[in-house]
Amino acid sequence: MGKVARPDEKAGILMAGKFELYTDKGGEYRFRLKAGNGEVIALSSEGYSSKAGAKNGIESIKKNAADAPVVEIE
Repeated sequence: MGKVARPDEKAGILMAGKFELYTDKGGEYRFRLKAGNGEVIALSSEGYSSKAGAKNGIESIKKNAADAPVVEIE
């Protein structure tokens, strides 16, 4: 079965990724980064007790990841 294109894909428009902020089963705040196609490409590695803490985690990723080097660990 083939992939069903979203309306924005049919028009050739690339959608930007987004951070989704949510509450997990334990009541902690977490976030995930989704690509424009809806695929999850990153998850928060920890739960946050406050929404503000989770938002700070998102801002830290935005600030630090843009120029972060790729380091291979062997």
